[in-house]
Amino acid sequence: MKLEEKYENLKKYIEKLGSAVIAFSGGVDSTFLAKVCYDVLKDRCVAVTATSSTYPQREFKEAQELAKQIGIRHRIIRSEELEIEGFSKNPIDRCYYCKSELFSKLKNVAEEEGIEYVLDGTNYDDTGDFRPGRRAARELGVKSPLLECGFTKNDIREMSKILGLPTWNKPAYACLSSRFPYGQEITDQKLSMVDKAEEYLLKLGFVGFRVRHHGDIARIELDQKQINMMLDESVRKNVVLKLKEIGFKYVSLDLEGYRTGSMNEAVVELINDVR
Repeated sequence: MKLEEKYENLKKYIEKLGSAVIAFSGGVDSTFLAKVCYDVLKDRCVAVTATSSTYPQREFKEAQELAKQIGIRHRIIRSEELEIEGFSKNPIDRCYYCKSELFSKLKNVAEEEGIEYVLDGTNYDDTGDFRPGRRAARELGVKSPLLECGFTKNDIREMSKILGLPTWNKPAYACLSSRFPYGQEITDQKLSMVDKAEEYLLKLGFVGFRVRHHGDIARIELDQKQINMMLDESVRKNVVLKLKEIGFKYVSLDLEGYRTGSMNEAVVELINDVR
């Protein structure tokens, strides 16, 4: 199906819903979804952003600005994952706990607003990755219009560019909890270390990367095109000094580069069992 057809089908799909609460992180997918919902539904939709220690302030501020740019009404709620029983132990289905709480709170918002449907930004490409949060969406009746209308990530980026959204080329983002190996306890202090490390790399001009937390070791995954940038002597020394100042004892560069879901590589058999 051509992109224009998918887009028209998406608008028809959303129009049939009549009203919607959108889980809005300010990422590529949820921003596109919020834009289309607002264009179709106007004041019959609301974007909702949940703040927590796993969601960096820079992302929150950007979400606020994006909502203003789109024109959609924007509500902020608190959803602290570390307070969810079992979450901080970081099991392989960690995202299920998180999404269950988030979607439950979004359904409460929908009830307050007199809105029937809660939407998320899951797209077709997400079906190829391990995403236990999808189970929570199914259990709580959350709809995924981008998935149901066959939008891939590239489709979303292309349509976002056409619609003038600044997120069309924004690097993929996942919550800070994804930086920890399964089974390693997640704490506020560790989350802060990762956040500060990634904030520093952003200031140096790196994009599309992750700082993975392995106890005393920071494992940096960079876009393959930016690995040489890190090998510059002054950049390398400054990064090492900064990350040690943040609290890491060792700083390593993953020569395989950034890839989505790299923490899943070590637990493939366990993931297959959960699926």
